[in-house]
Order: sequence, then structure tokens, then C-alpha cells
Amino acid sequence: MLQFLASFSFNLSGLILCPLLGSIILSVIPDSRIRLIRGIGLCTSLITFLYSLFFWIQFDNSTAKFQFVETIRWLPYPNIHFYIGIDGISLFFVVLTTFLIPICILVGRSSIKSYKREYMIAFLICESFMIAVFCMLDLLLFYVFFESVLIPMFIIIGVWGSRQRKIQAAYQFFLYTLLGSVFMLLAILFILSQTGSTDLQILLTTEFSERRQILLWIAFFASFSVKVPMIPFHIWLPEAHVEAPTAGSVILAGILLKLGTYGFLRFSIPMFPEATLYFTPFVYALSVIAIIYTSLTTIRQIDLKKIIAYSSVAHMNFVTIGMFSLNIQGIEGSILLMLSHGLVSSALFLCVGALYDRHKTRLVKYYGGLVSTMPMFSTIFLFFTLANMSLPGTSSFIGEFLILVGAFQRNSLVATLAALGMILGAAYSLWLYNRVIFGNFKPKFLQKFSDLNRREVLIFLPFVVGIIWMGVYPEVFLECMHTSIGNLVQHGKFD
Repeated sequence: MLQFLASFSFNLSGLILCPLLGSIILSVIPDSRIRLIRGIGLCTSLITFLYSLFFWIQFDNSTAKFQFVETIRWLPYPNIHFYIGIDGISLFFVVLTTFLIPICILVGRSSIKSYKREYMIAFLICESFMIAVFCMLDLLLFYVFFESVLIPMFIIIGVWGSRQRKIQAAYQFFLYTLLGSVFMLLAILFILSQTGSTDLQILLTTEFSERRQILLWIAFFASFSVKVPMIPFHIWLPEAHVEAPTAGSVILAGILLKLGTYGFLRFSIPMFPEATLYFTPFVYALSVIAIIYTSLTTIRQIDLKKIIAYSSVAHMNFVTIGMFSLNIQGIEGSILLMLSHGLVSSALFLCVGALYDRHKTRLVKYYGGLVSTMPMFSTIFLFFTLANMSLPGTSSFIGEFLILVGAFQRNSLVATLAALGMILGAAYSLWLYNRVIFGNFKPKFLQKFSDLNRREVLIFLPFVVGIIWMGVYPEVFLECMHTSIGNLVQHGKFD
């Protein structure tokens, strides 16, 4: 057993297996040992997070090649290998995943009342699958793990959801995302039949005809656009967020929405460069419509979770504009904004969760005057609200600024229209804060007057540090991704 564990020390397969090992240990512990279950679940997630930091520390910024590469033969024919590695594009998504899971487990300590052991297991399995998605360099196995993430998330929404419509929301989430991915599976099988391999390194050197690129790009787009989500495939997201538990919303906003945009960066753009250029105006049009439409929709929402969910759609479509600007500034900005959104949006969902745990409602009309009863919460909520509207000095500002710089080089009209999203974002963010925190206090509806406790403050603290760090000194993050993104732009001959 020790030799087995030693063989996976400080490599990516060990990082993927660490949460799975923790879930196996949890599965044999009796339900009555709840303190032990919580301890093992939290320790496993923290060890995985510290483990992921090793790859950041050891990462070589000077090369665009995949690092920490491992290959394990999976199927002799067709020639498919368990092939994993990371570069500057995937590194921070792995770190973000391992950062958010301990938060989710801590949040569940007080809010989850049933199936506590299974709750821990579901999140650890989900973590393992998500890490595998960001590390996988084989197209078919990427698809396998890309879809496998749906299973624990389906269970998390359906079992620990907060309201009666949770089953419907879970099915809607599962079927929407699975249906789009069927087209990607067909495209992968076609690629396998034509090239004899699903190895990403081989496929990046394979030239497809322009017609085939267009058809394959459409098939991949059908899968990734649902995950982003882009209009008109966004209907599942607000419903899933509203019905999911707080930790489920954190993972949905923090990681799952990034799977689609990561798929564009890792596969669609480098493998089908001619089709990418052909469809860039189409993506721009969908993204601009989504930014303006969902921002206006956010203003008229009355559910706290739906407000943040619709704002997430606007931010993620800002990301697609940066990616399809196809230059270094735009793509770097899109990755920074994805990382920022993973922190800011997750923190806002935790703020909503803190209110819901106390007052059992998410309707805005029941709140008001919380500044007098929850001053600590009001201060933290203000910080995340300002970060959500891209205040200079926060992480979102750097990402959106670089995206607008990149988009302006490609299409000044698109950049101008996208900038409307920042104005609308400030409108719905400040209006939400004003309605919830200020105004008349409503003691008739709000019975429990308690500010954030020590555990909740400790949960919010890492988000505050991360958002300020990225906003004040983004070079730490940019220097890791610059070489990989430069290679991506050069490979596609987009510059």
C-alpha cells in the first residue's frame, strides 16, 4: 500500500486520486461517527489543495509544453491512453477547483441535515472528476470526465436542494448539458476514425479541411456553449442555482461554468483555427446579446440566487468575447476573469447562503435595513458587490480591462457594446445591495438577528485575499499563462 501511494507522490495522477481515496475511506465509516466523517472530508480536501499548490510552485513559466505529463495505456485499439498534463492555461483551474471544495465542505457543516457522509463523498468525487477534466490530454477521456462531473452534481442538486422543485431542476441540468455533449461525442468518434488517435498532441499537428473544421467546430460548440452557458442555452442555469444547496451553487458558478470556456480554449480554438475565425462574428453576436439581455434580466429578478445566476451568464459571455478576440491580451483577460468569477460569484452565493440559513427566504422584498443588525455581513457583502461590478483594485477589473483591450483590437463595436455590460453590472449590483442592506428594517419577516460567526468570517477571508491579490498584483498569474497563450495564438496564426 505504501509503495502504491509513493508511486503517486507529487504527480497529477496522485492529485486526481487523492479525493477518490478520501471518499473510499468515508464510505466505510459508520454514519454515527459524524465528527470523524467531517474531519476526514475536510482534511482530504485541504491536503488536495496543498498538493495542487506544489504544481504551481514547481511550474516552469518559460515553456509552453505540457508539464508533469503522465501516460498510462488504457485501450490498445483504438490507440487511447490515460494521458494527463498541465500548462499555463489549465494550471489555475486545477488550483481553483481544489480551493473551492474545502469551502463547500465547511459550508455544509451547519446547513446539511441529512446524508452528511454521502454529501462529503459526492463533493470529493466531483473534485476528482473536475481535476481530471482540466488535466486530460486525450480527447475521448476528456469527454468521459467532462460528462462524469454531471453525476455527482445531479445528486447534489436532487438530494440536498433547498426547495420542492429540486428534482425538476436536477433533471433539467442533467439533460440540457448531456444532450449538447452527444454531438461532441460523435465528432470525437469521427476524428478517431480519420486520424486513428484522440491524443491532443497528435491532433494539434493534424490539419483538417476547412469544411470538416466547420462541422467539427459546430459539434464541439453544441457541447461547450451549453456549459458556459450562452444564449439561448442558458435556461437551465438559474433554475439549477436556485434549487441547489449553497455549496452546489458555489461549484456550479466557480468551476462547472468554466468547463465550457476551457473546452473552447483547449480544443476548439487550437484544433480548428480556420473554423474559429469563420465563426468569430457569430460568437461575438451571441455574447453581446447575452451580456445585454441577461444584465437587463438580472435587474428585474426578485430571488437573490437568480440575480447572481443571471449576472454569471453575463460575466461568462464577457469571457467568450475575450477568448475569441484571438490575441494574447484578450485570452489572458478571459482566463483572469474566469478565475475572478470563480472567487467573486462563489463568495456572493455564500453571502446568500448565510442569509438563507438565518431567515429561510431568498426573496429580496423580505430584506432591508440589515446594516443595523448585521454590520459585519454588510461590510463583506459590500466588498464582493464592488468586486462583482469590476471596481479597480479587484480581480474582475483586470480581467475585463484586458478583454476590452483585446476585443478593441479585433472589433471596436463589439468592445463598445460589451462595455455596456459593465455599466449594467454596476446598476444591478448597487441596486441589490441598496435593497438588502439599507432601507427600512422588516422585523415582521426577519426574526433571527445574528451577524456572521467566526466560522463564516474565516470562510470569506480567503476570497477577500484572493480577489485583492489578483486585482493589485496580477503579474503572478499572468506570467504563468503568458507563454502557453502566446503559443496558442501563434499555433493558430491568429496574430
